[in-house]
Amino acid sequence: MSSVAVLGTGIMGAAMARNLARAGLDVRVWNRTRARAEPLAADGATVADSPARAVDGADVVITMLSDGEAVRSAMSDAASALRPGQVWAQMSTVGVGALRPLADLAAEHGVTFVDAPVQGTRQPAEQGKLVILAAGPEEARAALEPVFGAVGQKTLWLDEDGAGGAGTRLKMATVSYGISLTSVLAEVLALVKALGLDPALFGEVVTGGPVDSPYLQAKMKAILAGDFTPSFTVGNAEKDTRLISEAAASAGVRVDMNEAAGERFRRAKAKGHADDDMAGGYFASFPD
Repeated sequence: MSSVAVLGTGIMGAAMARNLARAGLDVRVWNRTRARAEPLAADGATVADSPARAVDGADVVITMLSDGEAVRSAMSDAASALRPGQVWAQMSTVGVGALRPLADLAAEHGVTFVDAPVQGTRQPAEQGKLVILAAGPEEARAALEPVFGAVGQKTLWLDEDGAGGAGTRLKMATVSYGISLTSVLAEVLALVKALGLDPALFGEVVTGGPVDSPYLQAKMKAILAGDFTPSFTVGNAEKDTRLISEAAASAGVRVDMNEAAGERFRRAKAKGHADDDMAGGYFASFPD
C-alpha cells in the first residue's frame, strides 16, 4: 500500500485526500488549522499534528496550499522528516517564480520534485476528475500513478524536469481561461440587470447556441440564484491573476483580459466577497 501525505486540506486538498483514502492508499493529512483536517479521519485518513509527522515515512508528499510561501513554509517544517527517494508532487498553483526555491528545497533533501498543478475546482476534485499538468522524471511516475489515478481523470506529462515548471506554465494559461470566462459572464449578467432587464434572459439567448457550455451554465445558475458557495474563491482567483501577470511579464506578452479580471476581483474583495466563489466578481460591477 502506498503512503501519501497531503499537506493542505482546503476545498481541493480535502477532496483529494478523500479520494486517495477511498482508493485504498494510506493517507496522512495536515492543515495549519487542524479543525479543517479532522473531518478526514472519518474517511480513513490519519490527521497529523505537524508537516513532519505527516511526511515521515510517506512514499509521496502532496502539497495543496494557497501559494508558494505557504508551500515553502510547510515543507521547511517537514524537512527533518524528509528522506531521499520520496516523491514530492507540488500540486498547488504557486506561479512560475516560486518553483525554483521549492525544487532546490527538494534537491537539498534528496526528494524527487514533480511540478503537478491541477486544472479543476471543487466538483471535479470531489469526483476525482481533475486534470493533472505534470512535469517530472520518468522514474517518479510509477509511484505517482495510483495517486494521480485516484484524484484525476487525466494526467498530461509535459517534461522530465519538474524545476522547469512546464506544468505550472500551462496552468497559468488554463486558469487564465477559466478566470476570464467567469469574469466576462459576471459582467454581462450585471449589465443586463443594470439595463433594466431580467438577467435570466441572457441565458435564454445563449443556451443551446455556439457559445454555450456546461461551465457557462453552472456559473450563470450560481449568479442568478445568488448562490456563491465557493468552488474557487474570489480571493484565490485574484491571487492567480497576479501570478498570471508575472508569468506573462517574464515572457514579454500582454494579458489584458487577465488584468481586467484582477481589478474586478480586487473590487469584489473590497466589498467583502473574498471567500465567495469567483462568480462573486459579479458584485464588482455595481457602485458601493
